[in-house]
Amino acid sequence: MNAFFAVSFLAFGVVLVLPGAHQADLARELGLDLARSGLLASALAAGLGVGVVAAGPLFDRMPRQPLFIASLAIAAAALLSVRESMSFGAWLAHIAAAGLGVGLYDTLINAAVAERYREHAARPMSLLHAAATVGAMAGPLIAATFDARGSFVASFRCVGAAHVALALWALGLRFPDPTPHPEAHASDAKAGRRGAGWIAARVAPFAAIAFAYVGVEASMTIFAVPYATGALALSAARGASAISAFWLGLLCGRLGVLALPVALGPRTLAASGALAAGALLACVATGLGIVELTFLATGVALGCVYPLIMALVGERVRHARGTAAGLAAGAGALGGSAVPWLTGAIGDAQGVAVGVASLAGWCGAIAASAALARRLRESA
Repeated sequence: MNAFFAVSFLAFGVVLVLPGAHQADLARELGLDLARSGLLASALAAGLGVGVVAAGPLFDRMPRQPLFIASLAIAAAALLSVRESMSFGAWLAHIAAAGLGVGLYDTLINAAVAERYREHAARPMSLLHAAATVGAMAGPLIAATFDARGSFVASFRCVGAAHVALALWALGLRFPDPTPHPEAHASDAKAGRRGAGWIAARVAPFAAIAFAYVGVEASMTIFAVPYATGALALSAARGASAISAFWLGLLCGRLGVLALPVALGPRTLAASGALAAGALLACVATGLGIVELTFLATGVALGCVYPLIMALVGERVRHARGTAAGLAAGAGALGGSAVPWLTGAIGDAQGVAVGVASLAGWCGAIAASAALARRLRESA
Protein backbone atom coordinates (compact mmCIF):
# COMPACT_ATOMS: atom_id res chain seq x y z
CA MET A 1 0.00 0.00 0.00
CA ASN A 2 2.81 2.42 0.82
CA ALA A 3 4.22 1.94 -2.70
CA PHE A 4 0.88 3.00 -4.19
CA PHE A 5 0.75 6.01 -1.87
CA ALA A 6 4.31 7.01 -2.79
CA VAL A 7 3.70 6.81 -6.56
CA SER A 8 0.42 8.71 -6.16
CA PHE A 9 2.23 11.45 -4.27
CA LEU A 10 4.86 11.48 -7.03
CA ALA A 11 2.13 12.26 -9.59
CA PHE A 12 0.60 14.77 -7.17
CA GLY A 13 3.89 16.65 -7.00
CA VAL A 14 4.15 16.91 -10.78
CA VAL A 15 0.64 18.39 -10.99
CA LEU A 16 1.54 21.02 -8.38
CA VAL A 17 4.27 22.53 -10.56
CA LEU A 18 2.84 22.16 -14.07
CA PRO A 19 1.27 25.67 -14.16
CA GLY A 20 4.48 27.22 -12.87
CA ALA A 21 6.70 25.21 -15.18
CA HIS A 22 4.57 26.37 -18.14
CA GLN A 23 4.07 29.93 -16.90
CA ALA A 24 6.10 31.39 -19.76
CA ASP A 25 4.21 29.31 -22.35
CA LEU A 26 0.80 30.19 -20.95
CA ALA A 27 1.68 33.87 -20.49
CA ARG A 28 2.81 34.04 -24.11
CA GLU A 29 -0.22 32.21 -25.49
CA LEU A 30 -2.80 34.03 -23.34
CA GLY A 31 -1.14 37.43 -22.80
CA LEU A 32 -1.00 37.17 -19.01
CA ASP A 33 0.40 39.68 -16.52
CA LEU A 34 1.71 38.61 -13.10
CA ALA A 35 -1.64 38.85 -11.36
CA ARG A 36 -3.38 36.69 -13.98
CA SER A 37 -0.45 34.25 -13.88
CA GLY A 38 -1.03 34.08 -10.16
CA LEU A 39 -4.63 33.09 -10.89
CA LEU A 40 -3.33 29.90 -12.52
CA ALA A 41 -1.88 28.87 -9.17
CA SER A 42 -5.05 30.12 -7.47
CA ALA A 43 -7.23 27.92 -9.70
CA LEU A 44 -5.14 24.87 -8.83
CA ALA A 45 -5.34 25.71 -5.15
CA ALA A 46 -9.09 26.32 -5.31
CA GLY A 47 -9.66 22.89 -6.83
CA LEU A 48 -7.33 21.39 -4.24
CA GLY A 49 -9.28 23.12 -1.50
CA VAL A 50 -12.59 21.61 -2.52
CA GLY A 51 -11.00 18.19 -2.92
CA VAL A 52 -9.09 18.05 0.34
CA VAL A 53 -12.03 19.26 2.44
CA ALA A 54 -14.59 17.00 0.76
CA ALA A 55 -12.38 13.93 1.07
CA GLY A 56 -12.07 14.14 4.86
CA PRO A 57 -15.64 13.20 5.91
CA LEU A 58 -15.82 10.74 3.01
CA PHE A 59 -12.70 8.98 4.31
CA ASP A 60 -14.23 8.67 7.78
CA ARG A 61 -17.49 7.19 6.48
CA MET A 62 -17.14 5.47 3.08
CA PRO A 63 -15.17 2.57 1.51
CA ARG A 64 -11.79 3.92 0.42
CA GLN A 65 -11.13 2.10 -2.88
CA PRO A 66 -13.92 3.83 -4.86
CA LEU A 67 -12.81 7.17 -3.45
CA PHE A 68 -9.24 6.69 -4.65
CA ILE A 69 -10.35 5.53 -8.09
CA ALA A 70 -12.79 8.43 -8.51
CA SER A 71 -10.20 11.01 -7.47
CA LEU A 72 -7.62 9.65 -9.90
CA ALA A 73 -10.18 9.55 -12.70
CA ILE A 74 -11.14 13.21 -12.15
CA ALA A 75 -7.50 14.31 -12.35
CA ALA A 76 -6.89 12.16 -15.43
CA ALA A 77 -9.90 13.57 -17.31
CA ALA A 78 -8.93 17.17 -16.56
CA LEU A 79 -5.33 16.73 -17.68
CA LEU A 80 -5.91 14.56 -20.73
CA SER A 81 -8.43 16.98 -22.25
CA VAL A 82 -6.33 20.19 -22.35
CA ARG A 83 -5.71 21.91 -25.70
CA GLU A 84 -3.34 24.71 -26.70
CA SER A 85 -6.19 26.73 -28.22
CA MET A 86 -8.19 26.96 -24.96
CA SER A 87 -9.19 30.32 -23.53
CA PHE A 88 -7.84 31.61 -20.22
CA GLY A 89 -11.14 30.67 -18.55
CA ALA A 90 -10.93 27.13 -19.91
CA TRP A 91 -7.37 26.77 -18.64
CA LEU A 92 -8.50 27.90 -15.20
CA ALA A 93 -11.33 25.33 -15.26
CA HIS A 94 -9.08 22.44 -16.31
CA ILE A 95 -6.40 23.33 -13.76
CA ALA A 96 -9.03 23.63 -11.02
CA ALA A 97 -10.51 20.24 -11.97
CA ALA A 98 -7.07 18.65 -11.85
CA GLY A 99 -6.62 20.22 -8.42
CA LEU A 100 -9.92 18.74 -7.30
CA GLY A 101 -8.84 15.23 -8.25
CA VAL A 102 -5.40 15.38 -6.67
CA GLY A 103 -6.80 17.17 -3.61
CA LEU A 104 -9.18 14.30 -3.00
CA TYR A 105 -6.45 11.67 -2.94
CA ASP A 106 -4.06 13.95 -1.04
CA THR A 107 -6.37 13.93 1.98
CA LEU A 108 -7.16 10.24 1.53
CA ILE A 109 -3.46 9.38 1.74
CA ASN A 110 -2.74 11.75 4.63
CA ALA A 111 -5.62 10.35 6.67
CA ALA A 112 -4.72 6.75 5.82
CA VAL A 113 -1.13 7.24 6.99
CA ALA A 114 -2.25 8.99 10.18
CA GLU A 115 -4.70 6.17 10.84
CA ARG A 116 -2.09 3.47 10.28
CA TYR A 117 0.81 4.96 12.26
CA ARG A 118 -1.15 7.00 14.82
CA GLU A 119 1.09 8.97 17.19
CA HIS A 120 4.18 7.80 15.27
CA ALA A 121 3.00 9.23 11.94
CA ALA A 122 5.32 12.26 11.67
CA ARG A 123 8.30 10.47 10.17
CA PRO A 124 6.39 8.10 7.84
CA MET A 125 4.37 11.12 6.68
CA SER A 126 7.54 13.06 5.92
CA LEU A 127 8.97 10.12 4.01
CA LEU A 128 5.86 9.72 1.84
CA HIS A 129 5.61 13.46 1.21
CA ALA A 130 9.18 13.29 -0.03
CA ALA A 131 7.76 11.42 -3.03
CA ALA A 132 5.56 14.43 -3.81
CA THR A 133 8.65 16.59 -3.61
CA VAL A 134 10.50 14.37 -6.09
CA GLY A 135 7.55 14.67 -8.45
CA ALA A 136 7.58 18.44 -8.15
CA MET A 137 11.32 18.48 -8.86
CA ALA A 138 10.75 16.38 -11.95
CA GLY A 139 7.85 18.50 -13.19
CA PRO A 140 9.93 21.26 -14.81
CA LEU A 141 12.14 18.64 -16.47
CA ILE A 142 9.07 16.91 -17.90
CA ALA A 143 7.75 20.25 -19.10
CA ALA A 144 11.08 21.14 -20.74
CA THR A 145 11.24 17.78 -22.47
CA PHE A 146 7.85 18.22 -24.08
CA ASP A 147 8.50 21.91 -24.84
CA ALA A 148 11.55 20.84 -26.83
CA ARG A 149 9.27 18.66 -28.94
CA GLY A 150 7.01 21.61 -29.73
CA SER A 151 3.87 20.98 -27.63
CA PHE A 152 3.64 22.20 -24.07
CA VAL A 153 0.21 20.58 -23.54
CA ALA A 154 1.77 17.16 -24.03
CA SER A 155 3.21 17.23 -20.51
CA PHE A 156 -0.30 17.75 -19.06
CA ARG A 157 -1.55 14.77 -21.05
CA CYS A 158 1.39 12.62 -19.98
CA VAL A 159 0.60 13.25 -16.32
CA GLY A 160 -3.07 12.54 -17.05
CA ALA A 161 -2.12 9.15 -18.49
CA ALA A 162 -0.13 8.43 -15.33
CA HIS A 163 -3.29 9.00 -13.29
CA VAL A 164 -5.14 6.50 -15.47
CA ALA A 165 -2.42 3.94 -14.68
CA LEU A 166 -2.75 4.69 -10.96
CA ALA A 167 -6.52 4.18 -11.10
CA LEU A 168 -5.97 0.77 -12.70
CA TRP A 169 -3.45 -0.06 -9.96
CA ALA A 170 -5.98 0.92 -7.30
CA LEU A 171 -8.46 -1.59 -8.74
CA GLY A 172 -6.18 -4.40 -7.58
CA LEU A 173 -5.62 -3.11 -4.04
CA ARG A 174 -7.57 -3.79 -0.88
CA PHE A 175 -8.12 -0.69 1.21
CA PRO A 176 -9.17 -0.88 4.88
CA ASP A 177 -12.78 0.05 5.58
CA PRO A 178 -13.69 2.85 7.97
CA THR A 179 -13.65 1.51 11.52
CA PRO A 180 -14.01 2.99 15.00
CA HIS A 181 -10.72 4.11 16.49
CA PRO A 182 -10.29 2.23 19.79
CA GLU A 183 -7.23 4.28 20.68
CA ALA A 184 -9.26 7.47 20.96
CA HIS A 185 -9.56 8.73 24.51
CA ALA A 186 -12.97 9.03 26.10
CA SER A 187 -12.60 12.80 26.00
CA ASP A 188 -12.04 12.63 22.25
CA ALA A 189 -15.18 10.52 21.82
CA LYS A 190 -17.22 12.97 23.88
CA ALA A 191 -15.78 15.91 21.96
CA GLY A 192 -16.53 14.16 18.68
CA ARG A 193 -20.25 14.45 19.46
CA ARG A 194 -19.87 18.22 19.55
CA GLY A 195 -19.40 18.21 15.79
CA ALA A 196 -17.15 19.94 13.31
CA GLY A 197 -16.87 23.12 15.37
CA TRP A 198 -14.85 21.37 18.06
CA ILE A 199 -12.65 19.72 15.46
CA ALA A 200 -12.06 23.07 13.75
CA ALA A 201 -11.01 24.64 17.06
CA ARG A 202 -8.36 21.99 17.65
CA VAL A 203 -7.13 22.22 14.08
CA ALA A 204 -7.21 26.04 13.83
CA PRO A 205 -3.52 26.85 14.61
CA PHE A 206 -2.35 24.20 12.16
CA ALA A 207 -4.84 25.42 9.57
CA ALA A 208 -3.26 28.88 9.84
CA ILE A 209 0.18 27.34 9.30
CA ALA A 210 -1.12 25.40 6.30
CA PHE A 211 -2.65 28.58 4.82
CA ALA A 212 0.67 30.39 4.97
CA TYR A 213 2.81 27.42 3.91
CA VAL A 214 0.82 26.40 0.84
CA GLY A 215 0.56 30.06 -0.16
CA VAL A 216 4.34 30.36 -0.10
CA GLU A 217 4.82 27.02 -1.87
CA ALA A 218 2.44 27.96 -4.69
CA SER A 219 3.87 31.47 -5.04
CA MET A 220 7.48 30.31 -5.14
CA THR A 221 6.51 27.85 -7.87
CA ILE A 222 4.47 30.20 -10.06
CA PHE A 223 6.76 33.25 -9.75
CA ALA A 224 10.16 31.60 -10.04
CA VAL A 225 10.36 32.33 -13.77
CA PRO A 226 9.13 35.97 -13.55
CA TYR A 227 11.53 36.61 -10.66
CA ALA A 228 14.49 35.19 -12.55
CA THR A 229 13.71 37.08 -15.77
CA GLY A 230 12.28 40.29 -14.34
CA ALA A 231 14.35 40.92 -11.21
CA LEU A 232 17.64 39.23 -12.04
CA ALA A 233 17.72 39.46 -15.88
CA LEU A 234 18.25 35.71 -16.15
CA SER A 235 16.72 33.29 -18.65
CA ALA A 236 13.38 31.57 -18.23
CA ALA A 237 15.29 28.29 -18.08
CA ARG A 238 17.06 29.52 -14.93
CA GLY A 239 13.66 30.28 -13.42
CA ALA A 240 12.48 26.76 -14.21
CA SER A 241 15.67 25.46 -12.57
CA ALA A 242 14.78 27.51 -9.50
CA ILE A 243 11.46 25.65 -9.27
CA SER A 244 13.34 22.35 -9.20
CA ALA A 245 15.79 23.80 -6.68
CA PHE A 246 12.95 24.89 -4.40
CA TRP A 247 11.43 21.42 -4.45
CA LEU A 248 14.86 19.84 -4.00
CA GLY A 249 15.15 21.98 -0.89
CA LEU A 250 11.78 20.74 0.32
CA LEU A 251 12.96 17.17 -0.28
CA CYS A 252 16.14 17.75 1.72
CA GLY A 253 14.12 19.30 4.53
CA ARG A 254 11.65 16.43 4.60
CA LEU A 255 14.34 13.78 4.62
CA GLY A 256 16.63 15.71 6.94
CA VAL A 257 13.98 16.00 9.63
CA LEU A 258 13.87 12.20 9.83
CA ALA A 259 17.34 12.28 11.35
CA LEU A 260 16.51 14.77 14.11
CA PRO A 261 16.94 13.13 17.53
CA VAL A 262 14.13 15.19 19.07
CA ALA A 263 10.35 14.82 18.99
CA LEU A 264 8.76 16.65 16.08
CA GLY A 265 6.11 19.18 17.01
CA PRO A 266 5.11 22.87 17.00
CA ARG A 267 8.62 23.94 18.04
CA THR A 268 9.94 22.38 14.81
CA LEU A 269 7.34 24.25 12.77
CA ALA A 270 8.22 27.58 14.43
CA ALA A 271 11.91 27.13 13.69
CA SER A 272 11.15 26.26 10.06
CA GLY A 273 9.09 29.39 9.50
CA ALA A 274 11.66 31.68 11.10
CA LEU A 275 14.56 30.18 9.11
CA ALA A 276 12.62 30.44 5.83
CA ALA A 277 11.75 34.09 6.44
CA GLY A 278 15.36 34.95 7.16
CA ALA A 279 16.75 33.05 4.18
CA LEU A 280 14.26 34.54 1.73
CA LEU A 281 14.71 38.12 2.90
CA ALA A 282 18.49 37.87 2.92
CA CYS A 283 18.69 36.45 -0.61
CA VAL A 284 16.18 38.84 -2.20
CA ALA A 285 17.47 41.93 -0.37
CA THR A 286 21.03 41.30 -1.52
CA GLY A 287 19.92 40.61 -5.11
CA LEU A 288 21.64 37.23 -5.07
CA GLY A 289 22.05 36.27 -8.71
CA ILE A 290 22.10 32.55 -8.02
CA VAL A 291 18.34 32.25 -8.07
CA GLU A 292 18.53 28.51 -7.55
CA LEU A 293 20.28 29.04 -4.20
CA THR A 294 17.57 31.44 -3.00
CA PHE A 295 14.84 28.95 -3.76
CA LEU A 296 16.83 25.98 -2.48
CA ALA A 297 17.47 27.60 0.91
CA THR A 298 13.83 28.55 1.34
CA GLY A 299 12.76 25.02 0.44
CA VAL A 300 15.15 23.40 2.92
CA ALA A 301 13.79 25.56 5.73
CA LEU A 302 10.15 24.77 4.91
CA GLY A 303 10.56 21.10 4.01
CA CYS A 304 9.09 19.51 7.12
CA VAL A 305 6.13 21.88 7.52
CA TYR A 306 3.30 20.29 5.54
CA PRO A 307 3.79 16.61 6.45
CA LEU A 308 4.24 17.57 10.08
CA ILE A 309 0.95 19.50 10.02
CA MET A 310 -0.85 16.43 8.69
CA ALA A 311 0.68 14.19 11.35
CA LEU A 312 -0.11 16.58 14.22
CA VAL A 313 -3.75 17.16 13.30
CA GLY A 314 -4.25 13.40 13.09
CA GLU A 315 -2.86 13.14 16.62
CA ARG A 316 -5.05 15.96 17.93
CA VAL A 317 -8.34 14.59 16.48
CA ARG A 318 -8.00 10.84 16.57
CA HIS A 319 -11.68 9.99 16.21
CA ALA A 320 -12.04 11.91 12.90
CA ARG A 321 -8.63 11.98 11.25
CA GLY A 322 -10.02 12.39 7.73
CA THR A 323 -12.10 15.41 8.65
CA ALA A 324 -9.21 17.01 10.55
CA ALA A 325 -6.76 16.44 7.70
CA GLY A 326 -9.31 17.83 5.25
CA LEU A 327 -9.83 21.01 7.27
CA ALA A 328 -6.11 21.66 7.57
CA ALA A 329 -5.45 20.89 3.92
CA GLY A 330 -8.45 23.00 2.92
CA ALA A 331 -7.01 25.98 4.76
CA GLY A 332 -3.75 25.32 2.93
CA ALA A 333 -5.53 25.30 -0.40
CA LEU A 334 -7.23 28.58 0.48
CA GLY A 335 -3.80 30.06 1.12
CA GLY A 336 -2.56 28.59 -2.13
CA SER A 337 -5.40 30.40 -3.87
CA ALA A 338 -5.15 33.77 -2.13
CA VAL A 339 -1.42 34.29 -1.59
CA PRO A 340 -0.26 33.87 -5.23
CA TRP A 341 -2.86 36.37 -6.42
CA LEU A 342 -1.82 38.83 -3.71
CA THR A 343 1.86 38.26 -4.47
CA GLY A 344 1.22 38.87 -8.16
CA ALA A 345 -0.68 42.07 -7.41
CA ILE A 346 2.22 43.31 -5.26
CA GLY A 347 4.63 42.35 -8.03
CA ASP A 348 2.65 44.29 -10.64
CA ALA A 349 2.55 47.37 -8.39
CA GLN A 350 6.03 47.32 -6.82
CA GLY A 351 8.10 44.91 -8.89
CA VAL A 352 8.42 41.16 -8.83
CA ALA A 353 11.33 41.28 -6.32
CA VAL A 354 9.12 43.01 -3.76
CA GLY A 355 6.39 40.49 -4.45
CA VAL A 356 8.72 37.57 -3.77
CA ALA A 357 10.17 39.29 -0.71
CA SER A 358 6.64 39.69 0.70
CA LEU A 359 6.49 35.91 1.05
CA ALA A 360 8.84 36.24 4.03
CA GLY A 361 5.90 37.69 5.92
CA TRP A 362 3.93 34.49 5.39
CA CYS A 363 6.93 32.47 6.59
CA GLY A 364 6.87 34.61 9.72
CA ALA A 365 3.18 33.79 10.09
CA ILE A 366 4.11 30.08 10.11
CA ALA A 367 6.48 30.69 13.03
CA ALA A 368 3.93 32.77 14.95
CA SER A 369 1.09 30.28 14.46
CA ALA A 370 3.33 27.39 15.50
CA ALA A 371 4.29 29.25 18.66
CA LEU A 372 0.59 29.72 19.40
CA ALA A 373 -0.09 26.02 18.80
CA ARG A 374 2.68 25.11 21.23
CA ARG A 375 1.34 27.47 23.87
CA LEU A 376 -2.19 26.12 23.52
CA ARG A 377 -0.90 22.55 23.77
CA GLU A 378 1.04 23.33 26.94
CA SER A 379 -1.92 25.11 28.56
CA ALA A 380 -4.22 22.19 27.66
